[in-house]
This record gives sequence, C-alpha cells and structure tokens, in this order.
Amino acid sequence: MKKIINDPMAFVDETLEGIVYAYPKQLRFPSDEKKGIVRADAPVKGKVAIATGGGSGHLPVFLGYVGKGLADGSSVGNVFTSPSADAMVNVAKEIHGGEGVLFLYGHYFGDKMNFDLAAEMLEEEDGISVKTVRVSDDAASAPRDSWQNRRGVAGIFFAYKIAGACAETMVPLEKVKEVTERAVSKMATMGVALSSCIIPASGNPTFDIEEDEMEIGMGIHGEPGIRRSKLKPAAEIVQEIVQYLSEDLTLSSGDEVAMLVNGSGSTPLEELYIVNREVHILLSKQNIKIYRTYVGEYATSLDMAGCSITLLKLDSELKGYLDAPADSPFFKQFEGV
Repeated sequence: MKKIINDPMAFVDETLEGIVYAYPKQLRFPSDEKKGIVRADAPVKGKVAIATGGGSGHLPVFLGYVGKGLADGSSVGNVFTSPSADAMVNVAKEIHGGEGVLFLYGHYFGDKMNFDLAAEMLEEEDGISVKTVRVSDDAASAPRDSWQNRRGVAGIFFAYKIAGACAETMVPLEKVKEVTERAVSKMATMGVALSSCIIPASGNPTFDIEEDEMEIGMGIHGEPGIRRSKLKPAAEIVQEIVQYLSEDLTLSSGDEVAMLVNGSGSTPLEELYIVNREVHILLSKQNIKIYRTYVGEYATSLDMAGCSITLLKLDSELKGYLDAPADSPFFKQFEGV
C-alpha cells in the first residue's frame, strides 16, 4: 500500500498541525498541548463544554467535529490508541466556560480508563464538574439488553450533533447529559468490511480478508464481526443489516428515524448512495419515515473499504436538536436545511 506520509511515527502530529494550519479561524491548539484541538473561540462562557477524544485514524471523528453546535474540543492519541488523561485535562480546562464539561466518546476500555481518570483530576484539582456519556451503538458487539456494553462506532456523529445543539441552548450540564444519553440509547449501527486498513507505523493490514469476501459487523479496528461470506450485492447486504437494526430498535410502522450511511475510508461515494437507495426502499416498505439522511465519510478507519448504516429512532425533542445548525471544518448544517 502506497501512502503520502513522512515519518510514520509523526503521522498523528503532522495531521494535527495540518488541520490547524488549514482552519486557523475555527480551530487552535490548546495552550501547551499539541495532542488536541479546541474551538478558536473557546471557552464559550455560560455554555456546557463538550470534550471528546480517542485514537487517531478515524477522521472526521474525533477532530472533525469540533465547532459550533458540536464539540468544543478534542484530544487524540496515536492511531487506534487512547489519548492520555493529561491531554484530556488540558483540553477540558481550555474549553470550560463555567458550566461544566461533558465527556463524550466511544465505548472502549482505554478511553474509558483515561477519561475517568481525567474527570477525577478535573473535579478534585480544578473544581470542574464533569459528566460522561459513552457512545455504544455497534449492534454487532453486544445484544440490545446490554447495549451499554457495545463498542462506539459511527453513531457518535449523531451524539455530537444532539449534544452540541442541546448545549448551545445554554441548558445545564445534567440536561445535556440526559438528552445525549437518550439519543445514544435509541441508536444502532452495523457495518460491513471488504478490506483491512493499513496502520502507518506498521505498514501491515490489521486483519486478513480475501478479495471476494466481506464481513458483516466487523468493528472499526478490525474487531470480529458476526458473519463472513462471499461478497453479496448491495441489496442483499443492506437487507441483512437493516433487518438487524430494525429488530434491535424494535421499529414499527409510523416510527421516524435519522439515517447515516458512513464510508469506512476508501469506499466510493457512488457505492454509498447505492446503499442509501436500498435503505430508503426497505424502510419505506415498512412505513418507517426517514426524517434526515446523511451520506458520506463521517467515521472512518483509515483506508478500510466498506461502510456502515446507523439508525437513530427519533422523538420530537431529538428532531429539534438534529435540525439545529452546526459548523465545523468537516461538517456544516445550515439553519432550516
């Protein structure tokens, strides 16, 4: 695999610098911290601050969702490796506007350990109130009755969108946490992988899969899925995934959902829109209304080929936050659109 990089060990640092150079009016490094970025106008006084983070290699997650109506800051570690607790603390202190900080991240052991430690440090040493919401939407990783134990994957986009919009209304930290947790409990994601990604430092695939194979439910770091088979047509792949997600969320006639078709890193947009077409056809047959559709690369795994589908079951309050404007260098949604 050919890559346009310099020293593989500098992959993350040089990526971060490139992002800040590209968007200096919107993003900046925190003081004394080069393993994270924050909104250029942080802190926003009187607003609950939202801090996220995780391993690099998933752009636009996590760095790409720092902006108005989304997260206020993000810390990142090396590729597929949790950031340090110190980096999380530095970002949180930089974005704290006086109303507390919501830690919002994907459910993985290393991230949980370091974010929990950072929360303790902030509360004990700086008196900053911290609440936590872990995104756990990967339906392939645990059954619905223990959804809090699932891995966090592309559904984190919806969590950013909902949490960020809620925080912009200047409500208390407890309210932002409640709304975001409700959204996470109502979402489910399942992916299909066609090829592995290549980690720059190793130069090797993270797993092996034959040219004519696919794996349903594979995680974004190559975690085993639920079934491997010969590659199927888009309609058959989507039917299996949508049926799984519909049952998981107990969707029924008249329900409304938001839908995300997410590319894993090297899947052409044309293929993602074919997947989107199939999802719309299937849900229409079930009389399930798709309130909003998002198609593109929202949470990647470097250069992995494949995609995922996320469904978020909506209520009236969540629809309002989903409709709110948002503005980051990697994602924009305008008022009334």
